Amino acid sequence: MKAVEKAGIKDATAIHQLVNYFADRGEMLPRSLSEIYENIRNYFVIRQDERVIACAALHVSWEDLAEIKSLAVTAASQKQGIGAQLVDACLNEARGLGIRRVFCFTYQPAFFEKLGFCLIDKMELPRKVWGECSRCPKFPNCDEVALLCEMED
Repeated sequence: MKAVEKAGIKDATAIHQLVNYFADRGEMLPRSLSEIYENIRNYFVIRQDERVIACAALHVSWEDLAEIKSLAVTAASQKQGIGAQLVDACLNEARGLGIRRVFCFTYQPAFFEKLGFCLIDKMELPRKVWGECSRCPKFPNCDEVALLCEMED
């Protein structure tokens, strides 16, 4: 198991490259470098030989709701439990903040279901979470799946 760490400013460029690699393939929403800098406190990273090989962010949406965003793992590091480690870090941070529900939009629902998330209708989520959708190249024909994790004490 590799260590999950909070991202720092020096990680922003690597996060940007990793996320946008998958965004260019249509697998996630792209992120600008300025957006990553502005939200660097939301990100977790995993490094190998001092190089960022995975990232994820926890974005607080409301008093009882947060989203896992930008979960990305380099192709060479996939299928090793790294993505699950990052999701666990996000869920632990949500618990620590007192957030009871964490959701995600994804093309990989089976991955999140293994981690305790349940499929939901996107329309069950508050309008506030749709703010980034207009920037998506697939808008308004979203084909991502929404999942939700209800936190236990």
